[in-house]
Amino acid sequence: MMAERDKELQLLEKRFAELADRAWQQNLFVFTGFLSLAEQEVLWRSAAKAGVHIELYGGMDGAERCMGRFGDPEEFGYEEPFPICAVKIEPLAEKFAENFSHRDFMGAILNLGIDRSTIGDICVEGKCAYVFCTSTMSVFLQETLEQVRHTKVRCVPVKELEALPEKKLSYREEHVASLRCDGIVSAVWRLSRSQGQTLFSQKKVFVNGRLTENGSQMLKDGDTVSVRGFGKFIFRGEKNTTKKGRLVIGADLFV
Repeated sequence: MMAERDKELQLLEKRFAELADRAWQQNLFVFTGFLSLAEQEVLWRSAAKAGVHIELYGGMDGAERCMGRFGDPEEFGYEEPFPICAVKIEPLAEKFAENFSHRDFMGAILNLGIDRSTIGDICVEGKCAYVFCTSTMSVFLQETLEQVRHTKVRCVPVKELEALPEKKLSYREEHVASLRCDGIVSAVWRLSRSQGQTLFSQKKVFVNGRLTENGSQMLKDGDTVSVRGFGKFIFRGEKNTTKKGRLVIGADLFV
Protein backbone atom coordinates (compact mmCIF):
# COMPACT_ATOMS: atom_id res chain seq x y z
CA MET A 1 0.00 0.00 0.00
CA MET A 2 2.81 2.41 0.93
CA ALA A 3 4.75 1.59 -2.26
CA GLU A 4 1.64 2.20 -4.33
CA ARG A 5 1.06 5.55 -2.64
CA ASP A 6 4.70 6.56 -3.21
CA LYS A 7 4.31 5.73 -6.90
CA GLU A 8 1.18 7.91 -7.08
CA LEU A 9 3.05 10.82 -5.52
CA GLN A 10 5.92 10.38 -8.00
CA LEU A 11 3.47 10.54 -10.90
CA LEU A 12 1.90 13.60 -9.30
CA GLU A 13 5.29 15.30 -9.08
CA LYS A 14 5.80 14.67 -12.80
CA ARG A 15 2.36 16.15 -13.51
CA PHE A 16 3.13 19.24 -11.44
CA ALA A 17 6.39 19.72 -13.34
CA GLU A 18 4.39 19.74 -16.59
CA LEU A 19 1.94 22.33 -15.19
CA ALA A 20 4.80 24.51 -13.96
CA ASP A 21 6.41 24.39 -17.40
CA ARG A 22 3.13 25.31 -19.10
CA ALA A 23 2.63 28.30 -16.80
CA TRP A 24 6.16 29.52 -17.49
CA GLN A 25 6.12 28.87 -21.26
CA GLN A 26 2.68 30.36 -21.92
CA ASN A 27 2.75 33.13 -19.32
CA LEU A 28 -0.61 32.10 -17.87
CA PHE A 29 -1.99 30.81 -14.59
CA VAL A 30 -2.39 27.05 -14.32
CA PHE A 31 -4.44 25.42 -11.55
CA THR A 32 -4.31 22.00 -9.94
CA GLY A 33 -7.32 20.22 -8.50
CA PHE A 34 -7.90 20.17 -4.74
CA LEU A 35 -4.90 18.60 -3.01
CA SER A 36 -4.44 16.76 0.27
CA LEU A 37 -1.67 17.89 2.62
CA ALA A 38 0.64 15.15 1.32
CA GLU A 39 -0.05 16.23 -2.26
CA GLN A 40 0.56 19.86 -1.34
CA GLU A 41 3.99 18.88 -0.07
CA VAL A 42 4.75 17.34 -3.48
CA LEU A 43 3.57 20.58 -5.08
CA TRP A 44 5.95 22.68 -2.97
CA ARG A 45 8.86 20.43 -3.95
CA SER A 46 7.95 20.56 -7.64
CA ALA A 47 7.64 24.35 -7.61
CA ALA A 48 11.00 24.72 -5.87
CA LYS A 49 12.70 22.53 -8.49
CA ALA A 50 11.08 24.44 -11.35
CA GLY A 51 11.66 27.85 -9.79
CA VAL A 52 8.00 28.75 -10.33
CA HIS A 53 5.82 30.83 -7.99
CA ILE A 54 2.82 29.00 -6.50
CA GLU A 55 -0.05 29.90 -4.22
CA LEU A 56 -2.47 27.64 -2.36
CA TYR A 57 -6.10 28.41 -1.56
CA GLY A 58 -9.07 26.28 -0.55
CA GLY A 59 -11.94 28.77 -0.62
CA MET A 60 -11.51 30.10 2.92
CA ASP A 61 -8.77 30.81 5.43
CA GLY A 62 -7.59 27.67 7.18
CA ALA A 63 -8.86 25.26 4.52
CA GLU A 64 -6.98 21.97 4.53
CA ARG A 65 -7.65 20.76 1.00
CA CYS A 66 -6.38 23.45 -1.36
CA MET A 67 -5.90 24.15 -5.04
CA GLY A 68 -2.48 25.13 -6.27
CA ARG A 69 -1.96 27.98 -8.72
CA PHE A 70 1.20 28.24 -10.80
CA GLY A 71 2.16 31.77 -11.80
CA ASP A 72 3.05 35.12 -10.26
CA PRO A 73 0.60 38.06 -10.70
CA GLU A 74 3.50 40.52 -10.56
CA GLU A 75 5.32 38.76 -13.39
CA PHE A 76 2.20 38.19 -15.50
CA GLY A 77 0.78 41.65 -14.94
CA TYR A 78 -2.72 40.42 -14.20
CA GLU A 79 -4.68 38.43 -11.60
CA GLU A 80 -6.87 35.37 -12.02
CA PRO A 81 -9.07 34.07 -9.18
CA PHE A 82 -9.13 30.44 -8.12
CA PRO A 83 -12.01 28.57 -9.82
CA ILE A 84 -13.57 27.61 -6.49
CA CYS A 85 -17.26 27.61 -5.60
CA ALA A 86 -19.19 26.63 -2.49
CA VAL A 87 -22.40 24.62 -2.38
CA LYS A 88 -24.70 24.18 0.59
CA ILE A 89 -26.27 20.74 1.03
CA GLU A 90 -29.47 21.00 3.04
CA PRO A 91 -32.33 18.58 3.80
CA LEU A 92 -35.65 19.16 2.08
CA ALA A 93 -37.37 18.74 5.45
CA GLU A 94 -34.93 19.53 8.26
CA LYS A 95 -37.43 18.45 10.92
CA PHE A 96 -37.26 14.84 9.71
CA ALA A 97 -33.60 14.81 8.66
CA GLU A 98 -31.02 12.49 10.17
CA ASN A 99 -27.94 13.72 12.00
CA PHE A 100 -25.07 13.60 9.54
CA SER A 101 -21.33 13.26 9.93
CA HIS A 102 -18.60 14.46 7.59
CA ARG A 103 -18.28 10.86 6.39
CA ASP A 104 -21.98 10.77 5.42
CA PHE A 105 -21.68 13.81 3.15
CA MET A 106 -18.39 12.62 1.69
CA GLY A 107 -19.80 9.18 0.95
CA ALA A 108 -22.89 10.59 -0.77
CA ILE A 109 -20.73 12.81 -2.98
CA LEU A 110 -18.15 10.19 -3.93
CA ASN A 111 -20.90 7.65 -4.66
CA LEU A 112 -21.80 9.86 -7.63
CA GLY A 113 -18.51 8.80 -9.22
CA ILE A 114 -16.85 12.15 -8.58
CA ASP A 115 -13.08 12.55 -8.69
CA ARG A 116 -11.83 13.50 -5.21
CA SER A 117 -9.66 16.27 -6.68
CA THR A 118 -12.78 18.25 -7.63
CA ILE A 119 -13.88 18.48 -3.97
CA GLY A 120 -12.24 20.57 -1.26
CA ASP A 121 -13.14 20.83 2.41
CA ILE A 122 -16.59 19.81 3.62
CA CYS A 123 -17.79 21.87 6.60
CA VAL A 124 -20.66 20.32 8.54
CA GLU A 125 -23.04 22.78 10.20
CA GLY A 126 -25.96 21.14 12.01
CA LYS A 127 -27.82 19.01 9.46
CA CYS A 128 -26.28 20.89 6.53
CA ALA A 129 -22.87 20.93 4.91
CA TYR A 130 -20.90 23.50 2.94
CA VAL A 131 -18.82 21.92 0.19
CA PHE A 132 -15.97 23.65 -1.60
CA CYS A 133 -15.61 22.43 -5.16
CA THR A 134 -14.62 23.38 -8.69
CA SER A 135 -16.96 25.57 -10.71
CA THR A 136 -17.97 22.63 -12.92
CA MET A 137 -18.63 20.38 -9.94
CA SER A 138 -20.87 23.00 -8.35
CA VAL A 139 -23.32 22.70 -11.23
CA PHE A 140 -23.08 18.89 -11.21
CA LEU A 141 -23.88 18.64 -7.50
CA GLN A 142 -26.87 20.95 -7.84
CA GLU A 143 -28.25 18.78 -10.63
CA THR A 144 -27.34 15.34 -9.27
CA LEU A 145 -27.03 15.03 -5.49
CA GLU A 146 -30.49 14.27 -4.11
CA GLN A 147 -29.93 12.10 -1.05
CA VAL A 148 -27.59 11.69 1.92
CA ARG A 149 -28.14 8.38 3.71
CA HIS A 150 -31.97 8.13 3.81
CA THR A 151 -32.65 11.88 3.74
CA LYS A 152 -33.67 13.79 0.63
CA VAL A 153 -31.51 16.88 0.12
CA ARG A 154 -30.96 19.76 -2.26
CA CYS A 155 -27.81 21.64 -3.20
CA VAL A 156 -27.85 25.41 -3.47
CA PRO A 157 -24.95 27.67 -4.51
CA VAL A 158 -23.42 29.92 -1.89
CA LYS A 159 -23.25 33.31 -3.58
CA GLU A 160 -20.75 34.91 -1.24
CA LEU A 161 -18.00 32.82 0.36
CA GLU A 162 -17.89 35.38 3.17
CA ALA A 163 -21.36 34.15 4.17
CA LEU A 164 -19.98 30.75 5.16
CA PRO A 165 -20.08 29.88 8.86
CA GLU A 166 -16.77 30.19 10.68
CA LYS A 167 -15.03 27.00 11.72
CA LYS A 168 -15.66 26.17 15.37
CA LEU A 169 -12.70 26.07 17.73
CA SER A 170 -12.34 24.57 21.19
CA TYR A 171 -9.65 26.15 23.38
CA ARG A 172 -7.52 23.97 25.65
CA GLU A 173 -4.44 24.38 27.79
CA GLU A 174 -1.85 21.65 28.33
CA HIS A 175 1.37 21.26 30.31
CA VAL A 176 4.53 20.47 28.32
CA ALA A 177 8.28 20.38 28.94
CA SER A 178 9.14 22.62 25.97
CA LEU A 179 7.72 24.08 22.78
CA ARG A 180 8.86 21.07 20.73
CA CYS A 181 6.27 20.01 18.21
CA ASP A 182 6.29 16.33 19.21
CA GLY A 183 5.66 17.14 22.87
CA ILE A 184 2.81 19.52 22.08
CA VAL A 185 1.18 17.10 19.62
CA SER A 186 1.38 14.35 22.25
CA ALA A 187 -0.13 16.61 24.92
CA VAL A 188 -2.98 17.89 22.75
CA TRP A 189 -4.12 14.38 21.81
CA ARG A 190 -3.11 12.73 25.10
CA LEU A 191 -0.56 10.40 23.53
CA SER A 192 2.56 8.87 25.03
CA ARG A 193 5.89 10.34 23.98
CA SER A 194 6.68 7.34 21.75
CA GLN A 195 3.22 7.45 20.14
CA GLY A 196 3.67 11.13 19.35
CA GLN A 197 7.13 10.59 17.86
CA THR A 198 5.82 7.75 15.67
CA LEU A 199 3.43 10.18 13.95
CA PHE A 200 6.44 12.12 12.66
CA SER A 201 8.24 9.06 11.29
CA GLN A 202 4.97 8.04 9.59
CA LYS A 203 4.83 11.44 7.84
CA LYS A 204 1.49 12.35 9.38
CA VAL A 205 2.34 15.77 10.86
CA PHE A 206 2.07 19.05 8.96
CA VAL A 207 2.90 22.52 10.29
CA ASN A 208 1.37 25.40 8.36
CA GLY A 209 0.60 23.03 5.51
CA ARG A 210 4.16 21.67 5.24
CA LEU A 211 5.20 18.14 6.12
CA THR A 212 7.56 17.92 9.08
CA GLU A 213 9.43 14.80 10.15
CA ASN A 214 11.38 16.75 12.75
CA GLY A 215 9.66 16.34 16.09
CA SER A 216 12.12 18.74 17.72
CA GLN A 217 10.86 21.65 15.61
CA MET A 218 9.81 24.50 17.89
CA LEU A 219 6.29 25.82 17.41
CA LYS A 220 5.51 29.52 17.26
CA ASP A 221 2.35 31.30 18.34
CA GLY A 222 -0.18 31.05 15.49
CA ASP A 223 1.25 27.91 13.87
CA THR A 224 -1.38 25.53 12.50
CA VAL A 225 -0.66 21.85 13.12
CA SER A 226 -2.49 19.07 11.27
CA VAL A 227 -2.09 15.39 12.11
CA ARG A 228 -3.64 12.85 9.78
CA GLY A 229 -6.16 10.70 11.61
CA PHE A 230 -6.39 13.07 14.59
CA GLY A 231 -7.32 16.58 13.46
CA LYS A 232 -5.95 20.10 13.49
CA PHE A 233 -5.17 22.82 16.02
CA ILE A 234 -3.78 26.35 16.14
CA PHE A 235 -0.96 26.76 18.63
CA ARG A 236 -1.62 29.76 20.87
CA GLY A 237 1.77 30.01 22.51
CA GLU A 238 3.08 29.82 26.04
CA LYS A 239 0.59 31.05 28.66
CA ASN A 240 2.27 30.38 31.98
CA THR A 241 4.78 28.26 33.88
CA THR A 242 3.91 25.79 36.62
CA LYS A 243 5.70 25.64 39.98
CA LYS A 244 7.56 22.59 38.68
CA GLY A 245 8.84 24.51 35.68
CA ARG A 246 6.57 23.01 33.04
CA LEU A 247 5.11 25.26 30.36
CA VAL A 248 1.38 25.91 30.10
CA ILE A 249 0.51 26.24 26.41
CA GLY A 250 -2.75 27.08 24.67
CA ALA A 251 -4.28 25.41 21.61
CA ASP A 252 -7.45 26.01 19.60
CA LEU A 253 -8.72 22.67 18.30
CA PHE A 254 -10.90 22.53 15.21
CA VAL A 255 -14.15 20.72 16.07
